[in-house]
Amino acid sequence: MLQYLGALRYIRDFGEDVTDRTGVGTRSVFGYQMRFNLEKGFPAVTTKRLAWRAVVGELLWFLEGSTDERRLAEITFEKDRSELIGNQTIWTANADAQGAALGYTNTDTVKELGPVYGWQWRHFGSSNWARDADSGGTDQISWLINEIKTNPDSRRLILSAWEPNQIGLMTLPPCHTMAQFRVINGKLSCQLYQRSADMFLGVPFNIASYALLTHMLAHLSGLQVGEFVHTIGDAHIYNNHWDAVEQQLQREPHERPFLLMPAFSSLEELLNTRTSDYKLIGYTPMDSIKAPMAV
Repeated sequence: MLQYLGALRYIRDFGEDVTDRTGVGTRSVFGYQMRFNLEKGFPAVTTKRLAWRAVVGELLWFLEGSTDERRLAEITFEKDRSELIGNQTIWTANADAQGAALGYTNTDTVKELGPVYGWQWRHFGSSNWARDADSGGTDQISWLINEIKTNPDSRRLILSAWEPNQIGLMTLPPCHTMAQFRVINGKLSCQLYQRSADMFLGVPFNIASYALLTHMLAHLSGLQVGEFVHTIGDAHIYNNHWDAVEQQLQREPHERPFLLMPAFSSLEELLNTRTSDYKLIGYTPMDSIKAPMAV
């Protein structure tokens, strides 16, 4: 993950200090790109511990199309929500702050987030996000899998989470807004465009999430993996993260691990897998480095 450490250094040395929505303030660079060869190992950060269970849980939650933060807790911790009262996920703060402010249900067992990522992935264009039996819209994930299989030369393999007509209904508008997939010589690659990136807390998580998604889609399509390309609009470090960033920059990364996934041959089978089924083999991270999340 030298690419990631290089990005932190570049923003530290060449970024500009700006104000932001949270009031914390950042040092930012507009426009930055990193490339990761997925054939050479899984791009999990090793200079601190990656929250791997949270990465897998959130991605399975997105793929399911849920907009309930408590469902995310169930997937992540592999327990019924009745046993998870008080257990937080990376979306709990957004549900309790922005979700409650929008008037959405916010209880110990249901925390509605509005039409966020998973809804857009599975029901793009539908305003009926009350999750009726048939909520309509475009199931982008099913479409994407079919297109990769039947039209692998396409340059239109797009997955979008940005629905302008529903941005005001979301507790958090999508930061990772669009991914494009490309098949070249039997290998599936992914380029993510992320409009806004918290480089210390969020980006290692985002890299792992879309690398895992690429592995999943490649497996379902009978392909090998190629590259993950991460293109960022506003790449920023929050002003209250500098001590943590400098601590991380003193560390030398270890070798990349390799991904071991469970057996599945369809999207339906994939959605029946569990968070604990996904393993990083040879993952030897250094100690976690804590920093506050700007909400």
